[in-house]
Amino acid sequence: MLTMTDNAVLVIRDLANQEDVAADGGVRIAADADAGSLTIELVPEPVEGDQVVDNQGARIFLDSDAAELLTDTSVDATVDDEGIVQFGFTEKQ
Repeated sequence: MLTMTDNAVLVIRDLANQEDVAADGGVRIAADADAGSLTIELVPEPVEGDQVVDNQGARIFLDSDAAELLTDTSVDATVDDEGIVQFGFTEKQ
């Protein structure tokens, strides 16, 4: 199962608060098989069938393809000086 670093927990909670995402909202990660990439967006609630990862109120919703792809992965997040959020994924040891 996907895990979050402490930084990711703080950034995701802060993003949700800034954007007035509903209490059940969070960050949704979906796999785009055609592009070979992941899409990440703030959403008010998970889509039916999403796997929900909740860590101290920071919520990530994974579509089935992303959940499979990120099974043994940890997500980290950083915010640069201009306020741009970047997510990174690393394999768990």
